[in-house]
Amino acid sequence: MGKYSRYINRAILFLAAVCLSAPGAFAANQPLQDLLSRTSQQVAKFLDQFSDVKCTEVVTQEKLRPDGKVEVKAETKFDYLVILTNTNGELSLDESRLPLQETKTSKSKNTSLLVSNGFATLFLIFHPYYAGSFEFTDLGAEVIGERAVEKVHFQHLRNTRSPAALALRGREFPLELSGTAWIDPKSASIVKIEAGVEEGLDDIGMKAMRSQVEFGPVEFHNAAESYWFPVEASVEVETPRQHWRNTHHFTDYKKFSVDTEEKVAQK
Repeated sequence: MGKYSRYINRAILFLAAVCLSAPGAFAANQPLQDLLSRTSQQVAKFLDQFSDVKCTEVVTQEKLRPDGKVEVKAETKFDYLVILTNTNGELSLDESRLPLQETKTSKSKNTSLLVSNGFATLFLIFHPYYAGSFEFTDLGAEVIGERAVEKVHFQHLRNTRSPAALALRGREFPLELSGTAWIDPKSASIVKIEAGVEEGLDDIGMKAMRSQVEFGPVEFHNAAESYWFPVEASVEVETPRQHWRNTHHFTDYKKFSVDTEEKVAQK
């Protein structure tokens, strides 16, 4: 579930999405604290909404040459949904991808492509479980399109839990994410997130990781309000010798609800 089994994968980048309730630690600035508090509540609500829908996801995987041109490209269409499960009161978030169509333009069977999972859920940075692991700074107001938004910078605090990890050669390396979120101050909805890691990765052979997620309004029949869901997510990973870029497009959202509860058998 959530794997591209037909690709040769030497580097697998994924977002670990384990969500529990915990208090967030916010900055002392009162307007920013109010915005972050409302955003945290909105993210918790959004998580329930996101778990009730499915959509079509088109993933474009590219390996780039040193001059920036595409060396290998693969495109796959999936039936995509996020599964929220409850195991003894603990919540976990898993992605499910069912391949619908694949088009691969590469002629090399031995070229490795990046597998990027979970980047649609970068909003978890603001979830109560993870918010205490970040320092937030208000960067002021900005206009995206015709929407007035507030820019908020975030920086992961060392030795605290991280919502992102690099899976490489059978090991997981938590990532020190930093970046910027654009938040609608009226609704506390996240409009866009940019996050990455630019240093501290040399010991695992990675130069940099950059990602971006854009959200947009999605309307459902008989729904009282619009939902803000991911519409595009992108990630780039560079090593001293290789450069990958993946782009995820999300369309055709539909309501999909299933209640899943897991129980551990008593021994």
